[in-house]
Amino acid sequence: MNISGITGNPGEWVKGDGSNHQIVISSRIRLARNLREMPFPGWAKKAERIGILEQIKKVVDNLPEMKSALSEYLQDLSALDKQILVERHLISREHAAKSTGSAVVVNPAQTLSMMINEEDHLRMQSLRPGLQLRGAYKLLDRVDTTLESQLDFAWHPQLGYLTACPTNVGTGMRASAMVHLPALVLGEQINQVIQAVNKIGLAVRGLYGEGTEAMGNLFQVSNQTTLGEKEEEIIARLTKVIETIIQHEENARISLLDKKPGVLLDQIGRAYGILTNSWSMASKEALNLLSFIRLGTDLRFFPEESRLPVDELFMETQPAHLQKSASRKLSAEERDSLRAEIIRHKLKSLPAPDSVKAKQSPGPSGDKPAPNDE
Repeated sequence: MNISGITGNPGEWVKGDGSNHQIVISSRIRLARNLREMPFPGWAKKAERIGILEQIKKVVDNLPEMKSALSEYLQDLSALDKQILVERHLISREHAAKSTGSAVVVNPAQTLSMMINEEDHLRMQSLRPGLQLRGAYKLLDRVDTTLESQLDFAWHPQLGYLTACPTNVGTGMRASAMVHLPALVLGEQINQVIQAVNKIGLAVRGLYGEGTEAMGNLFQVSNQTTLGEKEEEIIARLTKVIETIIQHEENARISLLDKKPGVLLDQIGRAYGILTNSWSMASKEALNLLSFIRLGTDLRFFPEESRLPVDELFMETQPAHLQKSASRKLSAEERDSLRAEIIRHKLKSLPAPDSVKAKQSPGPSGDKPAPNDE
């Protein structure tokens, strides 16, 4: 598979309908591993990095889960192609800055990706739709076991897995969920939630992780420590916190419907009007407006079948995806114009928000939460 195979498919984690998918966009588990007695990538010489890369990549490419995968050395990918992988959350921004001595392997469903020689020798991640942290871990644990039978990972009997960053020592695991919290933002309760989550040792970050902005009312909630806890304990604690955040967001949506329906309808109506009639739109504005269309779908202002096109637009309107679709380098003005055109086309059959149907809905999602398959 090549990069076109990635851009031509939104990925299973985007188009899925996992548990609590109205609020939880995706669940991710990432494991950091390093080869025993080999220098970490940041300290390794070029020849050492290449040797480590070849040793790991050969094993990763032969995984059953990686049949027909995208498997590329980073020096062979353009800056645009790397940015597409970042926008799809398949590699980190730090990995995109790498070149010779690093590689990426992504399965066709885009639910499993491997970063070779990022900060650690190997960073593998599993992505699932909705709240499926245990499901994501189950897949990655199986892959990790296979890799460990063929690669000698750095492990200490007291500390656990050894990593380049001390905060990852232990399990080497980062578990996170991307959550959509427009009602908490609109109700000005989001800062209280973030502060509460930080106090119990978890982190809340923006759309692309640490140091990024929470555009589109999207936030990543993850564990911060990996030492002294088992993987199952980390996942159980994070899942419990995510379920509490879901409850807060649902309560905020009910409160807006009951107490401020005019404010809610105005936000959703303005988003609908601007998105379906604009001829130029910046990336940040598009994400923020699409957030309210998604919220409107959750609250039944729009039909359920509008969910997938809206979710796809979150990705398709990102700068690198626009340039890839245009097959040429675009100026900022040209990107804004193309973004607006793509949005108008994709939402052309979206009906105006139906406030009557929304008021008749039994709750934010209209259904009981789906059973957690974890």
